[in-house]
Amino acid sequence: MSEIDARDFGRLEAQVEALNGQVTQLSTDVKTLLELANQSKGGFWMGMVIASALSGVLSFFAARWIK
Repeated sequence: MSEIDARDFGRLEAQVEALNGQVTQLSTDVKTLLELANQSKGGFWMGMVIASALSGVLSFFAARWIK
């Protein structure tokens, strides 16, 4: 078997450590994006509830006013 050069091994270790740091950062970023997506989804549905309620109230009064 051929021997592994210490410099090559050290360089590979450094690359693995750098990649581990990048994966950790990427994982944190994905979690943050997921939280933001969930917040915006909840905001959208709350907006739909408010718009529906307002529309219902306006329709009710418009129907009473036109008669």
